[in-house]
Amino acid sequence: MTVEEIFAALEGKFDVKREPLDKWGVTAVVAAPYLHNAVQFLKEESGIKFDMLVDIAGIDYLTYPNHEGPRFAVSYAFKSMKNPGARIRLKVLVSEESLKVPTISDLYANANWYEREVYDQFGVIFEGHPDLRRLLNHVEFVGHPLRKDYPAQKRQWLSTNDYLLPELEKRLEELGYKVIQRSKEVETNDNEFLEGSIKA
Repeated sequence: MTVEEIFAALEGKFDVKREPLDKWGVTAVVAAPYLHNAVQFLKEESGIKFDMLVDIAGIDYLTYPNHEGPRFAVSYAFKSMKNPGARIRLKVLVSEESLKVPTISDLYANANWYEREVYDQFGVIFEGHPDLRRLLNHVEFVGHPLRKDYPAQKRQWLSTNDYLLPELEKRLEELGYKVIQRSKEVETNDNEFLEGSIKA
């Protein structure tokens, strides 16, 4: 199956449309409800198996010249390991009022982190994600800094640490390791954590 045949199959099965602005002709626009099934098709059923998720990127069209349509998009780049020249992108357009797309973290493990980054930077909600929380900004951060209307010079106060070790300890225990002693730094007080207060 050639890339052109894959585009034709995507159009027939999932009502995708070729992206007219893509000068390389490798991008298809898919509606959010069809995204998961379209990605699964690319990975498992298409003749060229797109078994590598290269990237997930958020897009804010707020200041894009002559843009018509939803303000945001999420772009997914895939390639085939057996056919390195075979690449394809899927793009989901998302309105500001409904910033939700389904997760594909069950299909590609690295989507977990990519989706968290797009959530953190743009505010897109990935429904079904197992651990959707900020990745690059701290837990108290308000807003999404890669949106075009975010004030570039804005500074935000951090009054509490993000607690990362409990997740690591949980993963170690799932792998059969025993955590002998938990350090006091990761024994969080829920009220302190949620309110961001500092104990004297």
